[in-house]
Amino acid sequence: MSLVQSLPAAPLDIVGDIHGEIAALKQLLAHLGYDGQGNHPQDRRLVFVGDFCDRGPDSPAVLRLVLSMIGAGTALAVLGNHEINLLREDAKDGSGWFFDSRLASDEPKYAPFARLAKGDAAAMLAQLNQLPIALERDDLRVVHAAWLAPQIAVARTLPLADMRRLYDRYEDAAEQQARASQVLQRMQAERRRWPHSLEDARERPPFLPAHSERELGKAMVNPLKVLTTGVERECRTPFYAGGKWRFVQRVAWWNEYAETPAVVVGHYWRRPLAGDAAAHGPQAENLFGHTGPRAWLGARGNVFCVDYSVGARWAARRNGEDPARRFKLAALRWPERQLVFDDGVQLATEGFGEPTKAQAAA
Repeated sequence: MSLVQSLPAAPLDIVGDIHGEIAALKQLLAHLGYDGQGNHPQDRRLVFVGDFCDRGPDSPAVLRLVLSMIGAGTALAVLGNHEINLLREDAKDGSGWFFDSRLASDEPKYAPFARLAKGDAAAMLAQLNQLPIALERDDLRVVHAAWLAPQIAVARTLPLADMRRLYDRYEDAAEQQARASQVLQRMQAERRRWPHSLEDARERPPFLPAHSERELGKAMVNPLKVLTTGVERECRTPFYAGGKWRFVQRVAWWNEYAETPAVVVGHYWRRPLAGDAAAHGPQAENLFGHTGPRAWLGARGNVFCVDYSVGARWAARRNGEDPARRFKLAALRWPERQLVFDDGVQLATEGFGEPTKAQAAA
């Protein structure tokens, strides 16, 4: 069985990134008409785009619920980059619910949050390791971050249930490529010419080509990483994000997607309120341009991001805001192309089959 699996022919409800927000998930499922086991009276099927965990108050509860429905055959899901981090024991920001090494640094930002019982970890990881990286049928494709034909072609040749080994193999290939090109030595030479820390926001560096090459290698050599984290390209104007100066930027791959089947992704921290600032990172303009929050995207207007930044609710709580006002969990109903939010609001999507403004201008 391949890392690219089939979608059922039934009507679907495709749920965006959840990030440990168990209350929002339960509310959304109720508004969609599902019971606690993922059954629907009209035989609709749930599909999750990944990123079940991290940052939110109860990642273990989200994973228990989602994985129980997948195990029962009432739901399907693809892996997100946050699940791959778990499988690879790669502790990142917001994963203190799972990794002891992140607990002290995560508590000031995200606490209170439930932690996973140590005895439950092995079974949970085994279930995650069974998930595909993409789902498809004739009219629709689902992947966490990007659908690119060359990387999907690779994924079709790879077996299920071996994600960590496969992912690590491609990461090793990226490191071998870096050694062969002597990029690390060239980065050292650049640091001698630019002695300031790249974590110092006050000191804007010039474009550093070896640093850019290194970042691109990390982002683009591994096809499984591309599908779960997106497409990056060289950025000649360095920008500060995530605590450091960066020389590559995410790009809107959907502007080059020319195939007929629609694609639904998560990952990109879309905002439900028009004109609202980006929730995570400074690159929303590069990705979404001036499109509305319910717009279909891309060269054919057939790509949709269903991540509405519920993963930022922790910041709203910390700041004393209503966490549900600007950050929501959503599902896209297919084939209806209708959005349902965790507060019960239902809205039609816009512009399906129409090129976005940026594409029309081009």
